[in-house]
Amino acid sequence: MESSRNSPPADLVAHVAAQLRESIFPGAHLVLGLSGGMDSVSLLHILAELSGPLRFSLRAVHINHGISPRAADWARFCQRLCAQLGTPLAVEAVDISSFRHLGPEAAARAARWSALRRHQADFLVLAQHRDDQAETLLLQLLRGAGPAGLSGMAPSVFFSDSLRGQVRVLRPMLDLSRAEVEAFIRSRGYQWVEDESNANVALDRNFLRHQVLPAIMNRHAHATRALSRSAGLLAEAAVLLEELGRQDIALLEKDGALDLPGLRALGDARARNALRAYCNQRGIPVPGYSRIREIWKQIREPRKDSNLCIEWDGYALRRYRARIFIEKHRAAKCQDLDLAPWNGEPCMPLMPLHGLLNFRPEEGKGISLDKLRSAPVTVRLRRGGERLQIDPRRPRRTLKNLWQEHGVPPWLRDRQPLLYCGEQLVCVPGLGEDYQWRAAPGERGLIVSWQQFG
Repeated sequence: MESSRNSPPADLVAHVAAQLRESIFPGAHLVLGLSGGMDSVSLLHILAELSGPLRFSLRAVHINHGISPRAADWARFCQRLCAQLGTPLAVEAVDISSFRHLGPEAAARAARWSALRRHQADFLVLAQHRDDQAETLLLQLLRGAGPAGLSGMAPSVFFSDSLRGQVRVLRPMLDLSRAEVEAFIRSRGYQWVEDESNANVALDRNFLRHQVLPAIMNRHAHATRALSRSAGLLAEAAVLLEELGRQDIALLEKDGALDLPGLRALGDARARNALRAYCNQRGIPVPGYSRIREIWKQIREPRKDSNLCIEWDGYALRRYRARIFIEKHRAAKCQDLDLAPWNGEPCMPLMPLHGLLNFRPEEGKGISLDKLRSAPVTVRLRRGGERLQIDPRRPRRTLKNLWQEHGVPPWLRDRQPLLYCGEQLVCVPGLGEDYQWRAAPGERGLIVSWQQFG
């Protein structure tokens, strides 16, 4: 353990207090990520000191990764410290095995972040400082990241929590240097623990911290401040690019697809940015730098290729009639639905098709309810050769012709539910009902619609 005893400077406490006043509200519940190291211990003491004057409640969470042989000692240290301060503490063990493909540093970080997000709070408070920001920016530069990746860590950012909705992450020490934090904790005489892995320069972040940044700082004393400023500027650029992408998507999207000629008119860079924004808006994994360039190269060419299908991370991009569709990748045909009976319920989940059939009664519209009573009603899939006569003035037509006329992409046709009464095809949601089964004026009718889950 490290410790020191000197007179305490008030600047750090005042700085954190000013940051919190801009963000929190009286009665707010704050959760602090507490590792036991110098940074989080400093912030714990400061928050404990400010909780009364700023009227917030505080709880700490210590994550035990189970990697170091001293992990149990660190957990006990945090328990003793929080007991002394009267701060509630939760100690949570995590399993990083499911994140190992990310590498040791990223795996521990991902497991830690996942665990912290599960704790209910109005604000999740983290103790990163300006040197951490500089290290993050350098790491991202070495990975070839774009503006979003080079934005580093935000002093305040929202994320969605399944239990509490929007939870805000605060980093009130992000404008402070490591030296300022160390001067504070030493002057107060507080104890903290040292993670021996922080000295291992085989890890990229430690290599930057112990060898690269000190060399830069010897030549450029304000390097971390400059790097942090660059991260802030890149964050603004990333926000502007995302906003531009949203504006482009608003003009190009219709009925769940993007207009390909409109995308081409944007030019290559802006079109790729629009595709990234489209994925971000829908929670679709954004393809990496090389992948999205290759995707755009394939779809921008004006060739007639309805079979184009580009897959990544469980999603598929397809092109049909100058429109671009990005959807979860599913088999073209579904073998799990044969005859699904409808028993009058207002909605009918069809899990093999990832959707929901809705049945809404309406007078004089849709399918005649009286006629539906003539035989059992079932939901089936296309087998081939089905015909429907929607317009009495036109001949009975194949579903293939009708779907082509309505612009339904080929890969969706075998997954469209068909409503039968006995052995008669009555209705195809999205196309319409057979005119012979249509409700007459004043007759009770049923409108059937199909809602895809995503």
